[in-house]
Amino acid sequence: MNRVKSLFNISHPIVQGGMIWCSGWELASAVSNAGGLGLIGSGSMYPEVLELHIQRCKQATQNPFGVNVPLLYPNIEQHLDLIIKHEVPIVFTSAGNPKTHTKRLKEAGITVVHVVSSKKFALKAQDAGVDAVVAEGFEAGGHNGREETTTLCLIPSVREAIDIPLIAAGGIGSGKAMLAAMILGADGVQVGSRFLASHESSAHIDFKKRVLQAEEGETKLTLKELTPVRLLDNAFSREIEAIYERKGTTEALAAHLGRGRAKKGMFEGDLVNGELEVGQVSSMIKEIKPASDIVKELMEEYHRALTAKTLLL
Repeated sequence: MNRVKSLFNISHPIVQGGMIWCSGWELASAVSNAGGLGLIGSGSMYPEVLELHIQRCKQATQNPFGVNVPLLYPNIEQHLDLIIKHEVPIVFTSAGNPKTHTKRLKEAGITVVHVVSSKKFALKAQDAGVDAVVAEGFEAGGHNGREETTTLCLIPSVREAIDIPLIAAGGIGSGKAMLAAMILGADGVQVGSRFLASHESSAHIDFKKRVLQAEEGETKLTLKELTPVRLLDNAFSREIEAIYERKGTTEALAAHLGRGRAKKGMFEGDLVNGELEVGQVSSMIKEIKPASDIVKELMEEYHRALTAKTLLL
């Protein structure tokens, strides 16, 4: 039995990434209804908004779903209170120390997964008592690791170090990539950018269309001094590059980033002045589809690739 499917009680070992401004209840419930694990991205939500999304997700699916909680965001205690109150079965934590909240969540009967970008942090997460880890490679969009370790190198390194279930993330947008991650030692995969370009994603339609136009090499990992993030090329990302070129300070970067850039770009569709967070796999995404079709295609291609590999042997 696949350990990720067993842990989450799902049909397919596919987790939808909890992307800020893109992963609301509609996307989470659609992925869960399709047999994967849908995640609500709470990082862009005020507590009352998160509560509404949890309630609506419960109404829209009878299958397990979870909430992704970036630990560096404000309102973290209120978010966790709401998650416990509404008996959300699964929580993915990221961007912080897993020791801080794992015990409390597990005492409430919640399955806890932590997102890491290195073997060192995977071991710390396992020691903190999490049920599984997501190892996210350099290719991923959104908040990323500073180490710049690619998924191809990260997954076998983490697999060798930990005993708990391992979910691979970063650059996975096809069934073939899913199979590659599983061969390297993952028990399942987390897919973000591909679900961003789904009908149910709460990303602005102009942002979705921009992702379809992305070319190879159009995303870059930046802002390591603040919170590492992979951005699609636009005027804002080039302004950030210019600050680096003139050796600007961390304070200058923070001041230019300001507030609300991610919302402006991904949720409101300002393709010039907003943050456009997406992974390298964006250059391979050519169509906006229902989330259920994406899950189905991932699994079908995975099984075709698995059969082809077996025949080659």
